Amino acid sequence: MSHTTEVFQPLQADDPSGVGGYRFAARLGAGGMGRVYLSHTQGGRPVAIKVVRPELADDPDFRRRFTREIKAARQVKGAYTAELIDADADGVPPWLATLYVPGPSLTEAVNRRGPLPVPAVLWLMAGVAEALQVIHAGGIVHRDLKPSNVLLASDGPRVIDFGIALAAGGTAYTAPGSTIGTPSFMSPEQISGSEITPAADIFALGQTAAFAALGRTLYGDGSAVNVQYRILHSEPELSLLPEALRPLFARCLAAEPAERATPAEVVEWCRQRLGAAEADAGGGPAVWREVAGPRTVVPAPVPEPTPAYPVPPVLTPTVVAAAVPPPVFAPPYPQPQPQFGWPQKELTPQERKARRRRALLVTAAAVTGGALLVAGLTWTLTDVVKRFGGQDGGGRGASATGPAAHSSASASAQGSSQGGSPDRPDPSGPSVVGAGDDASGDGSSASSRPEEPQPEEYPLWLDTKNSLSLKSAEPALKSRKGDFRLDCASAGCRVASGPEAFVRMSEGHGTTLDECRSMLRTGGRHSATLEGAPPKAEFCLKDAEGDIGLYVVQTQSTSLPELAFLSGDLTVWRSTDR
Repeated sequence: MSHTTEVFQPLQADDPSGVGGYRFAARLGAGGMGRVYLSHTQGGRPVAIKVVRPELADDPDFRRRFTREIKAARQVKGAYTAELIDADADGVPPWLATLYVPGPSLTEAVNRRGPLPVPAVLWLMAGVAEALQVIHAGGIVHRDLKPSNVLLASDGPRVIDFGIALAAGGTAYTAPGSTIGTPSFMSPEQISGSEITPAADIFALGQTAAFAALGRTLYGDGSAVNVQYRILHSEPELSLLPEALRPLFARCLAAEPAERATPAEVVEWCRQRLGAAEADAGGGPAVWREVAGPRTVVPAPVPEPTPAYPVPPVLTPTVVAAAVPPPVFAPPYPQPQPQFGWPQKELTPQERKARRRRALLVTAAAVTGGALLVAGLTWTLTDVVKRFGGQDGGGRGASATGPAAHSSASASAQGSSQGGSPDRPDPSGPSVVGAGDDASGDGSSASSRPEEPQPEEYPLWLDTKNSLSLKSAEPALKSRKGDFRLDCASAGCRVASGPEAFVRMSEGHGTTLDECRSMLRTGGRHSATLEGAPPKAEFCLKDAEGDIGLYVVQTQSTSLPELAFLSGDLTVWRSTDR
């Protein structure tokens, strides 16, 4: 059986087809809180959706805690966490969706290949400690950190299920006096029921890393009661661990929470032991590619179901006009009178001539009226189509808003005031410029005006060895000679540019081309620190040729400068003046 087949299991008869608009493609697994399924966003990005068990969903206390933990988890966005992107605590059943991490859990990796080498354990502890920094900054204590909640992607670990253990604990389906967590990876204060602080996650980090280094749990196997007794009353057997790791494990596994290392201290300790030579050699990515195993191929999104009934066709003015029956006209000559009853009076030539004249006038009036009726219906429907989704001169909807629509309406009104023919008979309403209409009011065609550049979008990874160039067809350069680059030579990391300046927007809000133009006219900077940058920071860029770019940071990792990176999306509007 292939690795991909082991990861993705087909849906069973008792599995739902989807929740909250997400259609399930496969089953990923199950846990104490519910089942996990693979799905995709509207854009095709894979997500993992956890569906809560029915007995938990029926507990009001669980829903209340679940809602609170979801709100806190939405604020956690880090390089080594699986970001929560959607959830519904009031759904039937409740569910949450996180970004899918294509890689095995630490449990699966160790069971498959055995204990990890010392460098891999150091990379693991540094990455998980950085994740805990972000999680604790969001006001969350994980409470259930363990190897199965650490996924190994090709570029490092990802911590999942942070904050969810607290929501599942203390429900009607949890035994009185029981504790939250997994026995082999719990801290002494969790077992004794004392106050839980972020230091509990550091103890769990030490146990998780020990599992990676030994291939088994540090406090041995057996019943939960026996394992918990050993955690409470015995010292960890550090002699079983590699000698180079023992000082750090002693700090993480201290019995007193106040004596344990902080996440920042763990990161710094691991960085010093790895050394600059190891980091510069690219050891981290190489280690993770080896540990994570073969690349996981994610199944394609499930297509939308075909509607049971065909969608009725949209009527066009031509179809409607053709459906109007032609008028029935009177013949242009008098009809013979019925030959019954009283004999008809014989008409004189003058009387017959006058009757034919009247018949011709009636016929002409009927023809004119019918033609006007058909023309009126056709014009009205054409105008409706233009205004509500039809075609204007550029192929866009005539009801479009924004600067282009405003300028078209203004130009058309100007043309009418100068003697031009308006597009609609009501002079009080806005006119709609159609194909071939003069939108300038001075006889020039609208198509002769310069068009706005079309956006080009690229996913883009920035690290300390590459850069981006707006003029290049492939913006990611393997050199440092581009227009925008990441610099971590000094304490902390910065972004820097070449001769052309850049502007960091005050907050991430979907910056437009016009906003970038406006901000870049006022000047900019050639370097800016990333410390304190908001989540999803946005940078407006411009090169010497007039190309404009918008780089939106999705993921930022700068705790280890030698491995620092930015992952985000670049939009380029290329200059039309070339």
